[in-house]
Amino acid sequence: MQFSSRFTIAVHILLAVNEFDGQCKTTSFFLGNSVNVNPVIIRKTLGQLKDAGLVTVEAGVGGASLAKDPKKITLWDIFCAVEDKKEELFHFHENPNPDCPVGANIHAVMDGRLRKFKRNLQKDLDDVTLQDLVKDLRKELKKGRKLWFTSTPAATGEINKPKKTNTAE
Repeated sequence: MQFSSRFTIAVHILLAVNEFDGQCKTTSFFLGNSVNVNPVIIRKTLGQLKDAGLVTVEAGVGGASLAKDPKKITLWDIFCAVEDKKEELFHFHENPNPDCPVGANIHAVMDGRLRKFKRNLQKDLDDVTLQDLVKDLRKELKKGRKLWFTSTPAATGEINKPKKTNTAE
């Protein structure tokens, strides 16, 4: 089974918002370049994170910022912000055959285990905060990787700006 990329995109966004705070405006365009997805996806995800109380977003080119201390944001908070809360973690096949001994009993055999898996996932995600990931990111950056992104044309929006031409005759 594979989850969608919404969760990892949301984590990426929050790490970037935290990392670039005070250095540049973390707009949907900027974050889209970091995540390497369309800014529309970033805006949707930011909206979900905002609704969950994890970020604030200034209209226009104001950018996003964390609404909480990274120590108080758990991965479970992020997961719940972007994943459908109505659905169970595991989607059970629709109509097991009640005339089959396996089909008639599959829910009795599986439902409790599936609930336990979900509780374990929740606990594991609740045990990790955004601050834990910030620390890990900083360790990776200290290994010699430079913060080049903020000055690249793609990050600053220069890539899409019309070039100035000298029209003086």
